[in-house]
Amino acid sequence: MRAFLAVVILCAASLVVLVAARAEDPIDMTRTMIEAQIKAFLNDDVDTAYSYAAPGIKAVYPDKNVFFAMVKKSYQPVYHPGNYAFGRSRSIDNGAMIYHEVLISGRDGKDWTAVYQVARQPDGGYKINGVQIVPNTESKGI
Repeated sequence: MRAFLAVVILCAASLVVLVAARAEDPIDMTRTMIEAQIKAFLNDDVDTAYSYAAPGIKAVYPDKNVFFAMVKKSYQPVYHPGNYAFGRSRSIDNGAMIYHEVLISGRDGKDWTAVYQVARQPDGGYKINGVQIVPNTESKGI
């Protein structure tokens, strides 16, 4: 009986470790962050949307309202997508840089592909370092 109990405890502990490791997967973590920024844009939440920008982006746009206006003007499909889904993702240099492909159907009926570049920061967290959008939904890989 004790051996059985020990096996059950070890299996439960292994499951907890696997769940914790999966929860900290950079691909999943950064995908969740991108979704949170998109939701912030949809809700016109300037503070939250700006909080996901990398220091390099904040250096170019030190005022969060100027950043938000730039996104509204130049990244309309990202700012207010009709629908979106994640395509391919790629991790570079053991997670130092992560690329996510986001397929977007714009509210204007046009389709877009947004490639997010997400960089690991010195504190181990991630920030969005840039987004490239092209009028295309066919995944070409990254």
